[in-house]
Amino acid sequence: MYVGTLSFDLLLGDVHSLKEKRSVVRPIVAELQRKYAVSAAEVGGQNLHRRAEIGLAVVSGDAGHLHDVLDRCERLVAARPEVELLSVRRRLHGDDD
Repeated sequence: MYVGTLSFDLLLGDVHSLKEKRSVVRPIVAELQRKYAVSAAEVGGQNLHRRAEIGLAVVSGDAGHLHDVLDRCERLVAARPEVELLSVRRRLHGDDD
């Protein structure tokens, strides 16, 4: 069994309130969940209206599949024009850990 996690540090564009922030972050989280069947949520920066941290996790029996899903998730977030991807932290855990 392999578990992979990603943590995205995002800078949001023209956002002036926490309500506007939610309207940007929620669709990203929902699309990740829908397209790739990952567990995703906003995990940090909830009180900052121009920053967001999104975390996601995926479990797979195949390391290659796990890498593929994480790569696709990273590309999806990086391609969103309304956010700037500042950093990505990737962690992989296997049976040997």
